[in-house]
Amino acid sequence: MPARPPQIVAFGGGGFSMEWGNTLLDDHVLALTGVQHPRVCFLPTASGDADHYVVRFYRAFPASRCDPSHISLFRRETGVGDPRAHLLAQDLIYVGGGSLVSLLGTWRAHGIDQVLREAWGSGVVLCGGSAGSLCWFANAVSAFHEGEPTRIEGLGFLPWSNAVHYDEECGRREAFLRAVADGFPPGYGVGDAAALHFVGTELAEAICSRPGASAAHVCRDGDGGVSEHRLPVRYLGEEAVALGKRPAGEEAVALEDCPAAQAAPPGRALAA
Repeated sequence: MPARPPQIVAFGGGGFSMEWGNTLLDDHVLALTGVQHPRVCFLPTASGDADHYVVRFYRAFPASRCDPSHISLFRRETGVGDPRAHLLAQDLIYVGGGSLVSLLGTWRAHGIDQVLREAWGSGVVLCGGSAGSLCWFANAVSAFHEGEPTRIEGLGFLPWSNAVHYDEECGRREAFLRAVADGFPPGYGVGDAAALHFVGTELAEAICSRPGASAAHVCRDGDGGVSEHRLPVRYLGEEAVALGKRPAGEEAVALEDCPAAQAAPPGRALAA
């Protein structure tokens, strides 16, 4: 395995489950591995290992692109012989969306949380969207289940707080601002199509797969309130055009225009 620093790419919402036909975020995390044909393992735990989600992963990450695999914790067979050895041998671990509560409880019951910390420290790139983003942080605001957004303690790989679908879903931003005002550590609100790239525990940059996607840093202001600072977000499409990977002016394929994607429920249903 090439020497890599610990890295996490936390999507506010996006990637193959929400942006079928727009591969910019997925291309970016593959490139971070520095490997021509990286080993990529998908963890669909937050969805209860939903079959349609696993199918989507293999369509988006075919063998021509990488060496794909997945681990199921809700099936009799995990899909691999030794989950720990398998995860530590990967170049990229991609965590899907769904219920953050279910994800954390299941990982802790199986010891996957400790394996992922070990993998992260050894240079395996970690990424994911929705629950697959919130899980890495010390604290998160989740709105997967009915009712008010819930404050949840995450794995704490990153000592910050996090909220996803920040500007797109009613109540998420307001709930996160209240949580920080009430004592959550400072952190980040991230919109759909945007992502945060951390090297170690520090933010290296914010990136996006769609112009105009947003991310913000939120902290207490010292007067009982909060300060929200919008971050610069680098659009990955300009880089793809420069490298010849996407023609100038090419638009992403809409989900409704992709028959393969239509066969699966919308990605929004997996939002954390």
